[in-house]
Amino acid sequence: MPASGSHARLFVVVVAAVVAILLAFLSAFVWPGWALNKDVAPKANQSQSAEPTTPSIKAEALPSDATELLKAMPDSVLNFARTKAEDSTTWSSSSPLEEYTLTYSTGKKTENVTLVVAQWSTSTPAKTQYDALAKALGGKTIASGSVKVQGSSTGDYVVKGGTEDGDQATAVWRNDTVVFQATGAKSSVQRFYQKFPL
Repeated sequence: MPASGSHARLFVVVVAAVVAILLAFLSAFVWPGWALNKDVAPKANQSQSAEPTTPSIKAEALPSDATELLKAMPDSVLNFARTKAEDSTTWSSSSPLEEYTLTYSTGKKTENVTLVVAQWSTSTPAKTQYDALAKALGGKTIASGSVKVQGSSTGDYVVKGGTEDGDQATAVWRNDTVVFQATGAKSSVQRFYQKFPL
């Protein structure tokens, strides 16, 4: 009888141990699932996909006499819609053939991007203008490199943070005879220039 009693106690201990292991396993991997560490990656993906890619506001129509350069300016870039387009004289000292200042907006003024674009008859004066703009930019360099079209380099780009306001940035780039300058909130400019089609 003592032997059978010890066997019964041993059986109870083994069953209790198995139940404890099963409960620990269920707690770790099923509910609440603390061992899966499942909250880390999804949050990163959610924050990346949280940025909208289409505008919530309508783009303003271009004037009926818009030039080919102005017509080439997209109605929208990601969730930025063109809300203004007008003649500009910002770079008149370098004698561009035409120049415009455009505003692209998400609907929130603090996220607006101001785009100045101009075209010259050849790439030489356009490069001179780009070099002057790039040299005049203050602040820390965020990005720089070559503009490539179908694998061939057609110009350069540089993005710098604002000197007086760290939340601001300016991107300047040249595509052959056309020079662009986008200014606004750093996060807006960084998203905008990378997806601008020209």
